Amino acid sequence: MGGWGLVGSAICRELMKHNPARIIVSSLRKTEAEDAVAQLRKEFPTADPNMFVARWGNIFARVAWKDMDWVDVVSNPQWRWEIINDIYNELTDEILNESYFYSLIQESQPDVVIDCINTATAIAYQDIYKAVNSVRAEIQNNTLKVADVEKLMASVYIPQLIRHIQILYRGLCDANVKVYLKIGTSGTGGMGLNIPYTHSEERPSRVLLAKSAVAGAQTLLLYLMARTPNGPLVKEIKPTAAIAWKKIAFDKVVRRGKPIQLVDMPLENAKKSMGNSNLPITMELLKQMIISVLYSSILARMEFFPAQNLKQ
Repeated sequence: MGGWGLVGSAICRELMKHNPARIIVSSLRKTEAEDAVAQLRKEFPTADPNMFVARWGNIFARVAWKDMDWVDVVSNPQWRWEIINDIYNELTDEILNESYFYSLIQESQPDVVIDCINTATAIAYQDIYKAVNSVRAEIQNNTLKVADVEKLMASVYIPQLIRHIQILYRGLCDANVKVYLKIGTSGTGGMGLNIPYTHSEERPSRVLLAKSAVAGAQTLLLYLMARTPNGPLVKEIKPTAAIAWKKIAFDKVVRRGKPIQLVDMPLENAKKSMGNSNLPITMELLKQMIISVLYSSILARMEFFPAQNLKQ
């Protein structure tokens, strides 16, 4: 899982040294999974091309939502309530069968699951702080909206993590998986509370520290899973250093899985881009020298320079 990413693709290459019968490469988007499989077929031309199988979708979502933008799912009142039920109700067969994560494991029936997905980021970057501030302001102004309270309920970290681990454990056991290997995260690339890379919040960032906290909680839950009789062998590797070596190239800039198109806009006619659907979009794509890294997707050359400064 997470096979298109830097670590996931490297692990796929290492697995080929052990002559696996099949490698199922899963990623969030179809284009990512198919690209990863195409790269493996290119790098290993003598291997049976059918041994590389692409699967895609959001493992934290229901099967019906796996290919949808999560913002759109949460914005739908009926689906939002179903998300809340999936998180907070007791685990049932119905919840399991609706889960894409559980369905993926049952369909694949793997001997080994290697999980390179940054689970802590996926959960913590829903940003409970922003959700709380919205609800708090509405309470103070006596304008409380049910929708915003529901969004807050759907963004609470620990219940989401617990449900994820429950589904993971049942999925592994029901498919008789032998080994589960998690590639975890420290949340800061090995840096301390002085980490300067935030998201325009205070330093250290609350959201970034939330990611580290979720990652730590996940590690302990995996420890408990490893001590549970009759389950799979469970191991976690938690890198505590920046990993940034997937690709250096002159290539298109991609945001949320989509390339950025250039706009033909003379400076004297400049307009605000936010919410403006009448911009003169061209057929050309934004391209520049990029460095493809682990979690930040891509960085421009000048953005990468500060990361190499030992005195930061």
